[in-house]
Amino acid sequence: MLEYCSLFAASPPTRLKEWLQPLSVKCETALSPSAHGDLTRWLGILERLPSLPANRVDFTADAVEVGCSESCDPDLRIAIEALLRELHPWRKGPYRIHGIHIDTEWRSDLKWRRIAPHLQPLQGRVVLDVGCGNGYHAWRMLGAGARRVIGIDPTLLSVMQFHAIRHFAGDWPVHVLPLGIEDVPTDVAAFDSVFSMGVLYHRRSPMDHLLELKGLLRPGGELVLETLVLEGEGERVLVPEGRYAQMRNVWFIPTCQALAGWLKRCGFVQARLVDVSKTTGLEQRSTDWMRFQSLPDFLDPNDPGRTREGLPAPCRAVFLARKP
Repeated sequence: MLEYCSLFAASPPTRLKEWLQPLSVKCETALSPSAHGDLTRWLGILERLPSLPANRVDFTADAVEVGCSESCDPDLRIAIEALLRELHPWRKGPYRIHGIHIDTEWRSDLKWRRIAPHLQPLQGRVVLDVGCGNGYHAWRMLGAGARRVIGIDPTLLSVMQFHAIRHFAGDWPVHVLPLGIEDVPTDVAAFDSVFSMGVLYHRRSPMDHLLELKGLLRPGGELVLETLVLEGEGERVLVPEGRYAQMRNVWFIPTCQALAGWLKRCGFVQARLVDVSKTTGLEQRSTDWMRFQSLPDFLDPNDPGRTREGLPAPCRAVFLARKP
């Protein structure tokens, strides 16, 4: 079952152990051959990755880096790059693997720069990253001193990409499970910090999502919430009738004031807005590692402040809040 043995065989704190107990079977089910038509091919790519252990890693760099002190053989680098490219499209990053720069669709390092200065120190904390994609931010959390980071994401290609990075990086206390939040216990208060970034607007019931996140936190734990917001004052919510920036599953986009009210209503305390940023083509765009359409294609060509559907262009906010 890929490389989950070190996670499920570990002896974590009691509450985390309770949280992990039912997940082994769910991971096996999620990774069964019938789970996705490309899963067998993706697993074959992972098996073909050459053994090239890293003796230099940097989880604090903008491009998460894994490499050797000596330069990689050029032919071997070409072979590694060809295999990594077979896991197209790469959405979250960037990464630098044995000198290969994986220029992902999202410059996720820009989001991390906006968030990291405001966090409670992650040193020694047990962290959950909900909707983590291929685990880019999980590696950055580890680089910030977290004791253990667990990400969950049901998108199997993202999980395969994480394991490709982990193949070269080695056995660190960071894991990405092929699960969504609906697959995990949410009432065990097992984590010191819980991140939900780019998830809330995809949930049909945002209040239920906030309550799930609260249930995952220990008392005094910190929620890091990053989501689309509607610019302007007052408690207003945009409910797209169809697509939003070509995304089908965007349900609710609140103003910051409305979102602050949701957090308070769900029982969070000390909620504070630490960043509001418009998403631009510098942060999200097509690249050689993600060749499909991206944000610039989804905006009105005559008015970049609007989406092609005529709605306000993406703007994202970061809230921090505490469970009492």
